[in-house]
Amino acid sequence: MSSPEHKEKIWNIIKELKVGMLVTEDGSDLRARPMHLVQDDYDGTIWFFSDKDSAKVYDIKGGHHVCLTFCDHDEGIHVSLSGVAEIDHNKELIDKFWNPFVDVWFPEGKNDPNLTLIKINIKSGEHWDSEDNKILQFAELVKAKATGEKPDMGEHEKFG
Repeated sequence: MSSPEHKEKIWNIIKELKVGMLVTEDGSDLRARPMHLVQDDYDGTIWFFSDKDSAKVYDIKGGHHVCLTFCDHDEGIHVSLSGVAEIDHNKELIDKFWNPFVDVWFPEGKNDPNLTLIKINIKSGEHWDSEDNKILQFAELVKAKATGEKPDMGEHEKFG
């Protein structure tokens, strides 16, 4: 697990991106789908709303490993989070996380019989942050090729 400081760092990155790709196993295939963050803070768990009859819910029933990725190409930020997903029907949490964006997807509201939450307990991950603009990144690649050294493309940190 990561430290409280690292959880805060990851949250400060992904809360601005809002949408991540949720990767699940569909038989022997991997599938990625965009998912919108609904929570206001991060304690090591990520929450998403979903239709309980969706393929992604079927893929994760029983607690399956998943991967979440977040990316901002313009800022050079990439995040990969791995964890275990489960389905949660907790009405208090549905109320807590409900927002106008979710309401658009579930016109019957919080009592929609197909509404459920996906809970992902994050176990490990890593992030990359290249603060340099594209020209400086390219210059770093050229320098690395000329010197035979690995390029310094910014911050990279693993946890878990």
